[in-house]
Amino acid sequence: MTPRERILNALEQPQQRQQQHGLRRPKAPQAVGNAVSIATVELMEATGCFFPEAHVCPEAMAGLAAAGHEILGYDTIAPVFSVQQEADAMGCEVNWGRIDLMPEVGVHPCRIAADIRLPANILRHPAIMVVLDALQILRDRYPDVCIVGKVFGPWTLAYHLFGVERFLMMTLDNPAEVRRILRMLMPLPELFARKQLEAGADVITLADHATGDLVAPAMYHDFLWPLHKELASAIAGPVILHICGDTLDRIAWISRSGLACFHFESKVPAAKARWAAGDRIALMGNINNPLTLLHGTPADVAVEVEEALAAGVEIIAPECAVPLTTPTENLIALAEAARG
Repeated sequence: MTPRERILNALEQPQQRQQQHGLRRPKAPQAVGNAVSIATVELMEATGCFFPEAHVCPEAMAGLAAAGHEILGYDTIAPVFSVQQEADAMGCEVNWGRIDLMPEVGVHPCRIAADIRLPANILRHPAIMVVLDALQILRDRYPDVCIVGKVFGPWTLAYHLFGVERFLMMTLDNPAEVRRILRMLMPLPELFARKQLEAGADVITLADHATGDLVAPAMYHDFLWPLHKELASAIAGPVILHICGDTLDRIAWISRSGLACFHFESKVPAAKARWAAGDRIALMGNINNPLTLLHGTPADVAVEVEEALAAGVEIIAPECAVPLTTPTENLIALAEAARG
């Protein structure tokens, strides 16, 4: 089985379990991957591809992303490292950071829905084209590896345009305006995902930062769940939803959205995530970043991997974008522990 086949097979395992309930099946090879960034300073030094160039140059983006497979041994290559590609294309002022600092938005340009401007040629913006070009490079170089595209959902896009605090206040003060904002932003992830699949992506990560400490479960169900279902249906390829933080209170809804996979964090114990998701959706994660991958040992990593495997997590992965100073040996240990 190729790395690409391992990931695609893992995404289909819940459906296979439903169809073959009660039947014995041979255990599939364990999939290991990343839905979001594994870029670190050590991997930049190993590849010669550094931030901030790797955010804006296709060759540098592809070269750094390929370290996930070439150096770490993962089944995936995911070339989008920051959350700011679409933000730049939408007119936000983006500081692209430095080798040890991720990009960030400096100015949020919108106050009301009418301020939103999505140019007709937004998919030709340099911050968008760099992703599409990097995906094409990687598809040509790695035909047997799973190439992971990434788009950001309407909630995250609204954070960029309005700022987190302003937008969250609007959910309380003017929910109708929030619905207008989210609806206006929906075309961008759908169209960008389509272009990424055409460029060579096998799967799409849909990252939408409706984390449990900022967005109550009822708010997620009311505002976002219908939109995530729409995107799952509209995107013509497997979609991996990523939401940060404690999401246990919404996994049951997420598992009924038509998405292929949910990438979850260590704040949700793997066994509880499996219980909430059932066999309705594949799970990916949930190896802790700050304690285990950043400051732990390979032995610590192996303990968490075993817990995830015992819970039936289909794709073993870091819980979120890894800290830039994460040691390479711990990221390699994740793959080695998963495969025994």
